[in-house]
Amino acid sequence: MQTDNPFLDSMARLFTDAAGAAQSMRTEVETFVRQRMEKFVADMDFVPREEFEAVKAMAAKARSENEALETRIAALEQALAGKQGGSTP
Repeated sequence: MQTDNPFLDSMARLFTDAAGAAQSMRTEVETFVRQRMEKFVADMDFVPREEFEAVKAMAAKARSENEALETRIAALEQALAGKQGGSTP
């Protein structure tokens, strides 16, 4: 059963308005914090993720090429040592 009580109606309206104000305040705080964090990150001069991944891939490729060259140099040095050792009387 529902009654027409002005006190309860005003209290319900007050709580509804308070909830709306709290939600609005939360949105403003989140926006403010997000803006401050973005400014902080921009001021710290962090590298974007895409650039980091590109440099990481380049380093991995250079590392594998370096290992391949080390293997090739070792083989050439061994072959050269074999020729020098075989031609010496």
